[in-house]
Amino acid sequence: MANLFTRLKDSITADLHEVLDQKEQKNPVAMLNQYLRESEKETEKVRKLVERQYRLKDEFSREFQKAQDMADKRKRQAEIAEKAGESTMYEFAIKEQQEYEARAERLQASRRDSVEQLEALERKYEEMKHKLKDMHLKRMELMGRENIARAHHRMNRVIEDTADKPYSRFSEIDRYIEDLEYKVNSAYYHNTFDSKMAHLERELEKREEVPAK
Repeated sequence: MANLFTRLKDSITADLHEVLDQKEQKNPVAMLNQYLRESEKETEKVRKLVERQYRLKDEFSREFQKAQDMADKRKRQAEIAEKAGESTMYEFAIKEQQEYEARAERLQASRRDSVEQLEALERKYEEMKHKLKDMHLKRMELMGRENIARAHHRMNRVIEDTADKPYSRFSEIDRYIEDLEYKVNSAYYHNTFDSKMAHLERELEKREEVPAK
């Protein structure tokens, strides 16, 4: 039964990876955006761990100081009890002093460890932030190259219908404009021909009416 569940899990995982691969092939920038969002979430998790480690370090510092202060206090009290000949109070103060000193020592060690861990987390966090920034820059570069590739693809579709007829679509448009221009000019000339001829006739008549000198 366990092997069956394992095979089923592997099959589902393989299918999921196949779907992701297909999505990546169709839209690599979209997949890159998804990876960036996941990386941002992981970076945010580390940031919260850094903040938590700061609080822990401060808490260790406060507890260490409290334990150290109590150890010093019990030490002074033991000295006073010894001078006063109060053996019971002296023994109690000494025992308390030793317990507080042991606690302070343990807290100091824990604080040192927390500081080292905090430094490691901070280095990791800074490294992740730089990596994330680099990924954003690479995404911008990739988007720029993708835009150029798409623009060239669209221009090639417009300019080149076939490999042996470059600029054929532009040539067709040029020919259409030339034909249209010829038709418009012909229609204009035809429509203005009669008026031009009437004007020319009037000019000739005026010249004929002028008596010769």
